[in-house]
Amino acid sequence: MINTERIFAYLESLFPNAHCELEYTKDYELLIAIILSAQCTDKRVNMVTREMFKKYPTLESLNKASLKDIENEIKSLGLFKNKAKSIKETVRILLEEYDGVIPKEKAILTKLPGVGNKTANVFRAEWYKEPEIAVDTHVARVSKRLGFANEKDDVSAVERKLRKQLKKEQYIKAHHLLIHFGRYFCKAINPNCEECQLKDICRLYNSKLTSKR
Repeated sequence: MINTERIFAYLESLFPNAHCELEYTKDYELLIAIILSAQCTDKRVNMVTREMFKKYPTLESLNKASLKDIENEIKSLGLFKNKAKSIKETVRILLEEYDGVIPKEKAILTKLPGVGNKTANVFRAEWYKEPEIAVDTHVARVSKRLGFANEKDDVSAVERKLRKQLKKEQYIKAHHLLIHFGRYFCKAINPNCEECQLKDICRLYNSKLTSKR
């Protein structure tokens, strides 16, 4: 039985101010930032969007930008050509079909170009405060190490198991805590195992101990 209270009390002691680190002031800025964050760090995305949103301060001005203009704005990010296409088409759809307001419904969100389940979950949790858990590489890695999920589980299975083991009111905060823990402490390479107060339940740490025997 996983002691979720112990785990999240510890994570909160490490990261009492865990929050979304993408910078935004408007709903579409958040959605675009999340789309851009695929396989990129939030820090890098923020560097790009600061200039991009300054140059295109409204959804209408961004809609008038050419695909090449958008590519040039985001070319320092990975997969920039695909992301530029998604942004260009998503902006058009938002203006033409939703009066420039991003809908709350996940079924609608996931029909937008570049918006999958994870992106929709992040947006809904951050903008609309809907109880969602988005599973990125950090959340998946930490969840497996701490026993919330199995090593071979895909992101859908990890999300399903987290939802089952946590209360709905914990979802958003748990998402932020798991991301911060995975990003800054329980890293993919060289995690801070010796300093960690959860190493007694960590599968990675205990597998290392077993291999040394």
